[in-house]
Amino acid sequence: MSKPRIIAFYLPQFHPFKENDEWWGKGFTEWTNVGNAKPLFPGHYQPRVPADLGYYDLRIPEVREQQAQLASEAGIEGFCYWHYWFDQEHQLMEEIFDEVLNSGKPDLPFCLGWANHSWYAKTWNKDVPDKLLCEQRYLGIEDYEAHFQYALKAFKDKRYIMVDLRPLFYIFDPLSLPDDFIPYWNKRCKESGLKEVFFVGRLTKENLYDKIKEKGFNAVVPERMGYIYEHNPLWIRIIYRIFKLFSPRPKFCFDYEKATKYFVKDIDKCEDVIPLLIPQWDHSPRSASRGTILHNATPNKFAKHIADVLSLVKNKKQKIIFLKSWNEWAEGNYMEPDLKYGKGYIQALKRGLDKNR
Repeated sequence: MSKPRIIAFYLPQFHPFKENDEWWGKGFTEWTNVGNAKPLFPGHYQPRVPADLGYYDLRIPEVREQQAQLASEAGIEGFCYWHYWFDQEHQLMEEIFDEVLNSGKPDLPFCLGWANHSWYAKTWNKDVPDKLLCEQRYLGIEDYEAHFQYALKAFKDKRYIMVDLRPLFYIFDPLSLPDDFIPYWNKRCKESGLKEVFFVGRLTKENLYDKIKEKGFNAVVPERMGYIYEHNPLWIRIIYRIFKLFSPRPKFCFDYEKATKYFVKDIDKCEDVIPLLIPQWDHSPRSASRGTILHNATPNKFAKHIADVLSLVKNKKQKIIFLKSWNEWAEGNYMEPDLKYGKGYIQALKRGLDKNR
């Protein structure tokens, strides 16, 4: 019987680059928000302080090697590197993945996840529009071809993650993709001697499943963070709002263990639905009290979530599970060791996979 394939999203943000310097000030990285985070209520776990790897700079090869070693220790098959292609003239943070690709190190499987959305500086004011920093554009065949040539080099790397010998390519916003994009890439893949791409799209609402599949996607990954609040009965939501008026906790603060019950559904047992593991979540370093917080997350509670998710794939041919995320520190969404839990999340995943075996 095949074993579960855990693929962890990987953020290549932790190094200075020109655009961040221009938008947020010289030397800004995600660590700036992480280090400045403050607890918003009693018992709120902030700031999060990295342990084994420290406040690292991803331009250092030794850091990437250590990350790969820790991921392997957890039983993670590989990383899904976030990939920012706004158009053929403009990428962001590509240097880290390019170095991984060109150097052949670390020797850990990988795939690409296209974060195909515009970047904005949020004002958090309904009367003042967010400032557009970088626009996601789809410029037609010439742009598709340039993008394909970039991805093709990765697809041909022996480390690239395949599904039935097809290169896996994840897309953050599948419905914004032009209808001719997937057919064009599949045609070019076959012309280049490869099988068609295995396209995976993020699913935020289950009533969008058919539309995403009609676009040509082979599978979807449900992301149900919004379900925590929206899928409660109206009377519970009213009580919740009243309670929040007298609570020091932010509006979107939820108990982690209760929240994870919304992240697992029977539809995830279908072959073309890939479950999502979420170890912890706290967006407050980026958005303070406006962020979503999953409070009281611990490695032991994550272990229960792992068992639930592993049960969804036990009868599947392709036992793929995405993990969100390896190192999204400013979202409080990471597996890497911190001062409070050490390797707790890594060890919880390893134990869960060993039990499953």
